[in-house]
Amino acid sequence: MGKISKSDLEKPLAQNKKASHDYNITDTIEAGIVLTGTEIKSVRQSKIQVRDGFARVKDGEVWLSGVHIAEYSQGNIYNHEEMRSRKLLMHKKQIQQVEKALQDKGMTFIPLKVYLKNGYAKVLMGLAKGKHDYDKRESIKQNDLNRDVKRQLKNYQTR
Repeated sequence: MGKISKSDLEKPLAQNKKASHDYNITDTIEAGIVLTGTEIKSVRQSKIQVRDGFARVKDGEVWLSGVHIAEYSQGNIYNHEEMRSRKLLMHKKQIQQVEKALQDKGMTFIPLKVYLKNGYAKVLMGLAKGKHDYDKRESIKQNDLNRDVKRQLKNYQTR
């Protein structure tokens, strides 16, 4: 699957910051997202929340659920439904890889970031396996150790 460079991910409109805490992310895939007119306007205003989002493969298509896009404030009676499922645009081979990976026990497909690329809304999706509580504690311990080492190196270099 594809690697995404830093320049492609300019300014995320929404980010799932707890994803790396709750999951071990094994692979990432960039996907387009099918949005209606009022949805894209709300997304451009960063009125999107992906924390509870997940995706499923159904009939050879990937559907994103649990993502909240707030109603567009200048919308009319044809404003979108906030919590509807949205189709993700991916290549057939990518969909097959995701479907195969999701058959493993404990694997899930979650949104990590939403951003604009060439005027189109894109979602960085991650294949992830849930962490246990002891894994989370280990991650926190490792991050604390890394932070202490960096702090000591910084103090050593400034002398």
